[in-house]
Amino acid sequence: MSSTSTMTGRLRARLASSDFHPDLRTAARLLPSAAVLGPRSLALSRRFASHRPVAGAYTASVGEVEALVFRPRGTACGGVLWVHGGGMVLGSPQQDARTCRRIADELEAVVVAPRYRLAPEHPFPTPLEDCYAALRWLAALPELADLPLVVAGASAGGGLAVGVTLAARDRGEVSVAKQVLVHPMLDDRTAATADPGAAVRRVWDNRANAFGWGSYLGVAPGSPDVPAYAAPARAQDLAGLPPTWIGVGTADLFHDEDMAFAGRLREAGVPTELEVVPGAFHAFDALPTTVSRAFVDTWVGAIGSGLRTT
Repeated sequence: MSSTSTMTGRLRARLASSDFHPDLRTAARLLPSAAVLGPRSLALSRRFASHRPVAGAYTASVGEVEALVFRPRGTACGGVLWVHGGGMVLGSPQQDARTCRRIADELEAVVVAPRYRLAPEHPFPTPLEDCYAALRWLAALPELADLPLVVAGASAGGGLAVGVTLAARDRGEVSVAKQVLVHPMLDDRTAATADPGAAVRRVWDNRANAFGWGSYLGVAPGSPDVPAYAAPARAQDLAGLPPTWIGVGTADLFHDEDMAFAGRLREAGVPTELEVVPGAFHAFDALPTTVSRAFVDTWVGAIGSGLRTT
């Protein structure tokens, strides 16, 4: 690389840093600007996913997979289906165990976090149906009869969460009181276009996005006739979905698609809350910063409001 190219790259990095939230600028300098994820690196990346037992939770069979179940210390006031993220190809419910335990304790809810099967070995509709089976299992618990159920998830888990609520609406088997979507992955068409904001992407960029969507769909992102249950931004009719909370940062690859989805929900008459964090990149809420903790408090509170609907 020439000295001119190196200087240009450094200049771009300095300019991009001003786009990040002050609490996140140090992390933005340390995190890579591109996600290293693809067929060759997938197995290595998965090795870091924890499958160890979690204190304060037990494992249950829900449909064809297992799930972690977190029960409150007292009487439950509702149930929460929590769907973990990982771009459709990575992750496990263990990665969110601390948050699930918090939801169970603070909100007095039974929380079920399924270990849905991952793409590309298990493309759509398998992960979605695994999550839907977990929702049905949760709804069938005797102690939750007539109590509200919330469906929530982060990143790819947020996209699966919407797929589950769409299926619940259309199948008429389970009533969902609210969906809470944390920087959700909703639109495969994002991966089929150039990303003008690539300089500020952290954790998840459009190359990883294309790999994740292609693995899940089994076809190239942006292909025609992608089902709405797979990519919820493709849904033509959003009416009848439950009240929704969506949170995303302005430096997140999913910002534009999440904003557009929130607008369409409102147009369809769905009560929708939107939390936009200036200068926040994807999954920033996993960091120990003030803005991250405040964001987590907000979406945990959104789940709580869904459990207080009756």
